[in-house]
Amino acid sequence: MTIASLSTYVPPRVLTNADLEKLVDTSNEWILQRTGIHERHIVDPGVTTSDLAKEAATEAISRAGLTPDDIGLIVVGTVTPDMLFPSTACLLQNKIGASRAWGFDLSAACSAFTYSLTTATQIVAAGGTDHALVVGADVMSSIIDYRDRTTCVLFGDGAGAVVVSAADSQSANVILDFEHEIDGSGSHALFMPAGGSARPASHETVDQRMHYVKQDGGTVFKFAVRKTEEVARRLLERNGLTPESLDLFVSHQANRRIIMSATEKLGVPQEKVIINIERFGNTTAATIPLALNDAMLSGRLKKGNLVLLASVGAGFTVGAVLLRWGI
Repeated sequence: MTIASLSTYVPPRVLTNADLEKLVDTSNEWILQRTGIHERHIVDPGVTTSDLAKEAATEAISRAGLTPDDIGLIVVGTVTPDMLFPSTACLLQNKIGASRAWGFDLSAACSAFTYSLTTATQIVAAGGTDHALVVGADVMSSIIDYRDRTTCVLFGDGAGAVVVSAADSQSANVILDFEHEIDGSGSHALFMPAGGSARPASHETVDQRMHYVKQDGGTVFKFAVRKTEEVARRLLERNGLTPESLDLFVSHQANRRIIMSATEKLGVPQEKVIINIERFGNTTAATIPLALNDAMLSGRLKKGNLVLLASVGAGFTVGAVLLRWGI
């Protein structure tokens, strides 16, 4: 299998730390020290996850030299679907005119892109389709409480898409291996309490602001640092590799301190680590494609590079993908 193309999209509106200072009791210095974020992109009212996904997906298909009718599968990783049903994949399929595709949404929070990439890869490898569209997209501003400074400073909106295609064994861009796990015991460390079958929407859930993200920051931080290092190390060791073997390490962009701590424990030189959270914040399913795109544009990601993707998300979900880049 090969990643035939990559495209990303963020909405034009920018929400800076100075803007947040006017909304909640916080400061630019506090945000920078705790997270490393300067600004994030936020949708205008009425703009949905499928709208962002359409922008990234259309360009990814074009860059792969394909048309929407060539796509046989659509996997949308998201925790902010346009609605509970139909799926965002259905809405996206209609918006881009991929008339021959089937698809579904995959909910794994911040691990949604690595999970979706692995899922699509396995289906392509099994001969289910020649071309799969993988999208990581979230409108986190739709579920963020801008009265809560512990969460509202972290998140932004964005989308990223790749086309996964069947390829011969000589292709330089090959998805080599993956490693995933979940730990449901941490489900209440990062979650949205209401809106599902446990607490359907009601006046009470709205009044108590239960339709917004809630987080135990300390628990999430410790788990993310530990598991990012563990899952990456297991994947490398299984493939007879060391951290020094990597050309690039691309982590989910949740927090600068998490990335720095995890990669230091793993032993990846900092010059091989991509961090772009300062411009986008945590866009959940979109962070890894956004980081890959920045790495390509800056010349840090080149054809033939050995790349490790890693993610930890609410659930808890954990994922890593090892690949050889070829775009």
